[in-house]
Amino acid sequence: MGNHFKRFKELHYQSEPLLIGNVWNVQSAKKMEKAGCKAIGTSSYAIAETLGYADGEEMSFEEYLFIIKRIAASATVPLSVDLEAGYGKTPQEIVANIKELNKIGVCGINIEDSVVENGVRTIVSAEVFSEKIKAITEQLLKENIELFINLRTDVFLLGMPDSLTEAQKRIRLYGSTGVHGLFFPCVTKIEDISVLAKATTLPVNVMCMPDLPDFKELQNAGVKRISMGNFLNSKIYQYLESEVEMVLKNQDFKSVFS
Repeated sequence: MGNHFKRFKELHYQSEPLLIGNVWNVQSAKKMEKAGCKAIGTSSYAIAETLGYADGEEMSFEEYLFIIKRIAASATVPLSVDLEAGYGKTPQEIVANIKELNKIGVCGINIEDSVVENGVRTIVSAEVFSEKIKAITEQLLKENIELFINLRTDVFLLGMPDSLTEAQKRIRLYGSTGVHGLFFPCVTKIEDISVLAKATTLPVNVMCMPDLPDFKELQNAGVKRISMGNFLNSKIYQYLESEVEMVLKNQDFKSVFS
Protein backbone atom coordinates (compact mmCIF):
# COMPACT_ATOMS: atom_id res chain seq x y z
CA MET A 1 0.00 0.00 0.00
CA GLY A 2 2.83 2.36 0.88
CA ASN A 3 4.41 1.58 -2.47
CA HIS A 4 1.18 2.48 -4.25
CA PHE A 5 1.21 5.87 -2.49
CA LYS A 6 4.85 6.41 -3.50
CA ARG A 7 4.13 5.40 -7.11
CA PHE A 8 1.01 7.59 -7.24
CA LYS A 9 2.92 10.59 -5.89
CA GLU A 10 5.73 10.06 -8.43
CA LEU A 11 3.18 10.08 -11.27
CA HIS A 12 2.39 13.72 -10.35
CA TYR A 13 6.01 14.77 -10.88
CA GLN A 14 6.76 13.28 -14.31
CA SER A 15 7.11 15.58 -17.32
CA GLU A 16 3.85 14.46 -18.98
CA PRO A 17 0.65 15.08 -16.99
CA LEU A 18 -0.95 12.05 -15.35
CA LEU A 19 -4.21 11.20 -17.13
CA ILE A 20 -6.29 9.58 -14.41
CA GLY A 21 -8.96 7.11 -15.55
CA ASN A 22 -12.19 7.93 -13.72
CA VAL A 23 -14.17 4.78 -12.94
CA TRP A 24 -17.49 3.72 -11.42
CA ASN A 25 -17.27 -0.07 -11.20
CA VAL A 26 -14.87 -2.97 -11.71
CA GLN A 27 -15.64 -3.23 -15.45
CA SER A 28 -14.72 0.40 -16.12
CA ALA A 29 -11.61 0.10 -13.92
CA LYS A 30 -10.40 -2.94 -15.91
CA LYS A 31 -10.98 -1.15 -19.22
CA MET A 32 -9.07 1.95 -18.03
CA GLU A 33 -6.14 -0.21 -16.90
CA LYS A 34 -6.16 -2.21 -20.17
CA ALA A 35 -6.16 1.02 -22.18
CA GLY A 36 -2.98 2.08 -20.37
CA CYS A 37 -4.10 4.42 -17.58
CA LYS A 38 -1.31 4.51 -14.98
CA ALA A 39 -3.76 5.34 -12.16
CA ILE A 40 -7.52 5.29 -11.66
CA GLY A 41 -9.87 7.35 -9.53
CA THR A 42 -13.53 6.93 -8.65
CA SER A 43 -16.10 9.41 -9.93
CA SER A 44 -18.56 9.97 -7.07
CA TYR A 45 -21.02 11.45 -9.58
CA ALA A 46 -20.95 8.34 -11.79
CA ILE A 47 -21.20 5.94 -8.82
CA ALA A 48 -24.08 7.94 -7.32
CA GLU A 49 -25.88 7.76 -10.70
CA THR A 50 -25.22 4.00 -10.84
CA LEU A 51 -26.89 3.61 -7.43
CA GLY A 52 -29.79 5.92 -8.26
CA TYR A 53 -28.66 8.98 -6.28
CA ALA A 54 -27.82 12.56 -7.19
CA ASP A 55 -24.22 13.65 -6.58
CA GLY A 56 -23.45 15.46 -3.33
CA GLU A 57 -23.12 12.71 -0.70
CA GLU A 58 -26.69 11.47 -1.15
CA MET A 59 -25.43 7.89 -1.10
CA SER A 60 -24.14 6.70 2.25
CA PHE A 61 -20.44 6.16 2.83
CA GLU A 62 -21.19 2.44 3.43
CA GLU A 63 -22.81 2.09 0.00
CA TYR A 64 -19.93 3.95 -1.63
CA LEU A 65 -17.37 1.88 0.27
CA PHE A 66 -18.90 -1.37 -1.03
CA ILE A 67 -18.26 -0.29 -4.64
CA ILE A 68 -14.79 1.06 -3.79
CA LYS A 69 -13.86 -2.26 -2.13
CA ARG A 70 -14.79 -4.18 -5.28
CA ILE A 71 -12.74 -1.80 -7.46
CA ALA A 72 -9.77 -1.90 -5.04
CA ALA A 73 -9.81 -5.72 -5.01
CA SER A 74 -9.33 -5.86 -8.78
CA ALA A 75 -7.12 -2.80 -9.39
CA THR A 76 -3.44 -3.27 -10.12
CA VAL A 77 -2.63 0.44 -10.57
CA PRO A 78 -2.90 3.12 -7.85
CA LEU A 79 -6.51 3.92 -6.90
CA SER A 80 -7.71 7.30 -5.64
CA VAL A 81 -11.21 8.01 -4.31
CA ASP A 82 -13.37 11.07 -4.83
CA LEU A 83 -14.38 11.64 -1.21
CA GLU A 84 -16.49 14.74 -2.04
CA ALA A 85 -16.64 16.85 1.17
CA GLY A 86 -15.41 13.93 3.30
CA TYR A 87 -18.64 12.09 4.18
CA GLY A 88 -18.39 13.50 7.70
CA LYS A 89 -18.82 16.82 9.45
CA THR A 90 -15.77 16.77 11.71
CA PRO A 91 -12.08 16.11 10.94
CA GLN A 92 -12.35 13.00 13.17
CA GLU A 93 -15.23 11.57 11.12
CA ILE A 94 -13.40 12.27 7.86
CA VAL A 95 -10.17 10.70 9.16
CA ALA A 96 -12.15 7.58 10.17
CA ASN A 97 -13.40 7.31 6.55
CA ILE A 98 -9.90 7.82 5.17
CA LYS A 99 -8.59 5.04 7.42
CA GLU A 100 -11.26 2.68 6.02
CA LEU A 101 -10.11 3.53 2.49
CA ASN A 102 -6.45 3.17 3.37
CA LYS A 103 -7.12 -0.30 4.83
CA ILE A 104 -8.39 -1.61 1.50
CA GLY A 105 -5.46 -0.23 -0.50
CA VAL A 106 -6.69 3.20 -1.64
CA CYS A 107 -3.68 5.52 -1.96
CA GLY A 108 -5.29 8.91 -2.58
CA ILE A 109 -8.42 11.01 -2.15
CA ASN A 110 -10.02 14.14 -3.57
CA ILE A 111 -11.70 16.37 -1.00
CA GLU A 112 -13.58 19.51 -2.00
CA ASP A 113 -14.27 22.93 -0.49
CA SER A 114 -17.96 22.98 -1.38
CA VAL A 115 -20.99 21.23 0.08
CA VAL A 116 -24.34 20.26 -1.41
CA GLU A 117 -27.45 20.94 0.67
CA ASN A 118 -30.96 20.48 -0.73
CA GLY A 119 -29.45 20.08 -4.19
CA VAL A 120 -27.57 23.40 -4.01
CA ARG A 121 -23.76 23.48 -4.02
CA THR A 122 -22.10 26.29 -2.06
CA ILE A 123 -18.46 27.03 -1.32
CA VAL A 124 -17.10 26.90 2.23
CA SER A 125 -15.06 29.71 3.81
CA ALA A 126 -11.43 29.24 2.74
CA GLU A 127 -10.18 29.89 6.28
CA VAL A 128 -12.59 27.40 7.90
CA PHE A 129 -11.82 24.76 5.26
CA SER A 130 -8.03 25.23 5.65
CA GLU A 131 -8.28 24.62 9.40
CA LYS A 132 -10.33 21.47 8.83
CA ILE A 133 -7.85 20.08 6.28
CA LYS A 134 -4.90 20.92 8.55
CA ALA A 135 -6.53 18.95 11.37
CA ILE A 136 -7.04 15.99 8.97
CA THR A 137 -3.46 15.96 7.63
CA GLU A 138 -2.00 16.31 11.14
CA GLN A 139 -4.05 13.36 12.38
CA LEU A 140 -3.00 11.21 9.40
CA LEU A 141 0.65 12.11 10.00
CA LYS A 142 0.30 11.22 13.68
CA GLU A 143 -1.11 7.82 12.75
CA ASN A 144 1.52 7.31 10.04
CA ILE A 145 -1.06 7.01 7.24
CA GLU A 146 0.36 7.87 3.81
CA LEU A 147 -2.32 8.98 1.41
CA PHE A 148 -2.21 11.52 -1.47
CA ILE A 149 -4.65 14.32 -0.71
CA ASN A 150 -5.80 16.19 -3.80
CA LEU A 151 -7.63 19.28 -2.56
CA ARG A 152 -10.39 20.40 -4.92
CA THR A 153 -11.53 24.00 -4.99
CA ASP A 154 -14.82 24.74 -6.73
CA VAL A 155 -14.41 28.43 -7.54
CA PHE A 156 -14.47 27.79 -11.32
CA LEU A 157 -17.08 25.01 -11.14
CA LEU A 158 -19.44 27.40 -9.34
CA GLY A 159 -18.62 30.24 -11.75
CA MET A 160 -17.73 32.58 -8.90
CA PRO A 161 -17.11 36.23 -9.79
CA ASP A 162 -13.36 36.93 -9.93
CA SER A 163 -12.79 33.16 -9.84
CA LEU A 164 -9.09 33.47 -10.71
CA THR A 165 -8.45 35.95 -7.86
CA GLU A 166 -10.46 33.76 -5.46
CA ALA A 167 -8.52 30.67 -6.59
CA GLN A 168 -5.20 32.45 -5.97
CA LYS A 169 -6.37 33.41 -2.47
CA ARG A 170 -7.31 29.80 -1.78
CA ILE A 171 -3.98 28.53 -3.14
CA ARG A 172 -2.17 30.70 -0.58
CA LEU A 173 -4.22 29.25 2.28
CA TYR A 174 -4.42 25.66 1.03
CA GLY A 175 -0.71 25.41 0.23
CA SER A 176 0.17 25.21 3.93
CA THR A 177 -2.39 22.58 4.95
CA GLY A 178 -0.21 19.54 4.24
CA VAL A 179 -2.06 18.40 1.09
CA HIS A 180 -0.25 16.94 -1.94
CA GLY A 181 -2.11 18.45 -4.91
CA LEU A 182 -4.65 21.11 -5.94
CA PHE A 183 -7.61 20.45 -8.26
CA PHE A 184 -9.48 23.15 -10.20
CA PRO A 185 -12.44 21.57 -12.03
CA CYS A 186 -14.02 23.62 -14.86
CA VAL A 187 -11.06 25.96 -15.41
CA THR A 188 -10.46 25.97 -19.19
CA LYS A 189 -8.63 29.19 -20.18
CA ILE A 190 -4.98 28.35 -20.75
CA GLU A 191 -3.93 31.77 -19.34
CA ASP A 192 -5.79 31.06 -16.08
CA ILE A 193 -4.36 27.54 -15.87
CA SER A 194 -0.84 28.90 -16.32
CA VAL A 195 -1.38 31.47 -13.54
CA LEU A 196 -2.63 28.75 -11.17
CA ALA A 197 0.31 26.44 -11.90
CA LYS A 198 2.80 29.27 -11.30
CA ALA A 199 1.11 30.19 -7.99
CA THR A 200 1.91 26.87 -6.30
CA THR A 201 4.64 24.26 -6.02
CA LEU A 202 1.96 21.55 -5.63
CA PRO A 203 0.86 19.53 -8.69
CA VAL A 204 -2.12 21.16 -10.42
CA ASN A 205 -5.08 19.05 -11.62
CA VAL A 206 -7.67 20.08 -14.24
CA MET A 207 -10.76 18.25 -15.54
CA CYS A 208 -12.24 17.20 -18.89
CA MET A 209 -14.45 19.96 -20.33
CA PRO A 210 -15.61 20.64 -23.91
CA ASP A 211 -13.20 23.55 -24.36
CA LEU A 212 -10.26 22.25 -22.29
CA PRO A 213 -7.01 22.67 -24.27
CA ASP A 214 -5.17 19.55 -25.47
CA PHE A 215 -2.79 17.66 -23.20
CA LYS A 216 0.38 19.13 -24.74
CA GLU A 217 -0.87 22.69 -24.15
CA LEU A 218 -1.82 21.76 -20.59
CA GLN A 219 1.64 20.28 -20.02
CA ASN A 220 3.26 23.48 -21.30
CA ALA A 221 1.05 25.50 -18.90
CA GLY A 222 2.35 23.43 -15.96
CA VAL A 223 -0.54 20.97 -15.41
CA LYS A 224 0.48 17.71 -13.71
CA ARG A 225 -2.82 15.78 -13.58
CA ILE A 226 -5.86 15.55 -15.87
CA SER A 227 -9.18 14.02 -14.75
CA MET A 228 -11.98 12.59 -16.90
CA GLY A 229 -14.76 13.33 -14.41
CA ASN A 230 -18.09 11.61 -15.09
CA PHE A 231 -18.14 12.49 -18.79
CA LEU A 232 -17.10 9.12 -20.23
CA ASN A 233 -19.68 7.44 -18.00
CA SER A 234 -22.36 9.78 -19.38
CA LYS A 235 -21.23 9.16 -22.97
CA ILE A 236 -21.41 5.37 -22.55
CA TYR A 237 -25.03 5.58 -21.37
CA GLN A 238 -25.94 7.89 -24.27
CA TYR A 239 -24.50 5.22 -26.55
CA LEU A 240 -26.50 2.51 -24.76
CA GLU A 241 -29.70 4.52 -25.22
CA SER A 242 -29.11 5.00 -28.96
CA GLU A 243 -28.32 1.27 -29.37
CA VAL A 244 -31.56 0.27 -27.62
CA GLU A 245 -33.51 2.75 -29.79
CA MET A 246 -31.99 1.10 -32.88
CA VAL A 247 -33.04 -2.38 -31.68
CA LEU A 248 -36.60 -1.15 -31.05
CA LYS A 249 -36.76 0.62 -34.39
CA ASN A 250 -35.40 -2.32 -36.44
CA GLN A 251 -37.10 -4.99 -34.32
CA ASP A 252 -33.93 -7.11 -34.48
CA PHE A 253 -30.43 -7.30 -32.93
CA LYS A 254 -28.37 -6.87 -36.13
CA SER A 255 -27.19 -3.38 -35.10
CA VAL A 256 -25.73 -4.78 -31.85
CA PHE A 257 -23.33 -6.98 -33.81
CA SER A 258 -22.56 -4.68 -36.75
